[in-house]
Amino acid sequence: MAGEIPLFELNPNLDRWDLARRFANEGRVQVRDFLSEDAAQTILRVLANETPWGLAWQAGSDGPHGLRRQEIDLQTPGQMQDVSGKIAAAMQGEDYAFAYAQYQILTAVQQGWGEHPALDLIIEHLNAEPMMDLIRDISGMTDLVKADAQATLYAPQHFLSAHNDVHAEEGRQIAYVMSFCAQEWRPDWGGYLLFYDEEGDVVGGFRPRFNALNLFRVPQWHSVSYVTPFAPVARFAITGWFRDR
Repeated sequence: MAGEIPLFELNPNLDRWDLARRFANEGRVQVRDFLSEDAAQTILRVLANETPWGLAWQAGSDGPHGLRRQEIDLQTPGQMQDVSGKIAAAMQGEDYAFAYAQYQILTAVQQGWGEHPALDLIIEHLNAEPMMDLIRDISGMTDLVKADAQATLYAPQHFLSAHNDVHAEEGRQIAYVMSFCAQEWRPDWGGYLLFYDEEGDVVGGFRPRFNALNLFRVPQWHSVSYVTPFAPVARFAITGWFRDR
């Protein structure tokens, strides 16, 4: 059972001083092997084999939408083709759009429809002092008080177009992507977390990896690049924000 292994058993050997230095210099950092091997493998197993994936999508002003698995099952092929057409039209112009598989961890807990105990526990571990202290130590932000979470899977043809995460009223300070990529990821497959300057040039990026915690300061222009049709279904992650209120 997943509950027999701490889901967020942190690696005690992390060099927090060096991670904090890198974060201060660049506004982002990738923390590799941030969990124990057993904990990371447990989360990967839950994401890969036990998560009822829904669909998150937006096409310009249409959305954002979050469909649960059972809602997707009720859609006709024509309805899903219509969604794909709206997303394509948005991306051919200048609109914001995204499409990726999703399980809304926080929403499931708040609304009481959680479908897996381990997924429900993730939000508790994220908000527990060991995890919060790690993020405070790396970011230098001592006023962080809570985190939210969603599980994500970027399969072929999924993407997240460039945005900066600014929602002032929500207290977003640090965005995170906990990567549990199931295999060695080729650059040719896409799915990279990319960062941009004001002219749209790529100034940094993180490869999908297993057991890697990506942190970056908000606001910061970033995207998840288009996952190619020949990529494996393997880019699993837990994502969200650490907030000061």
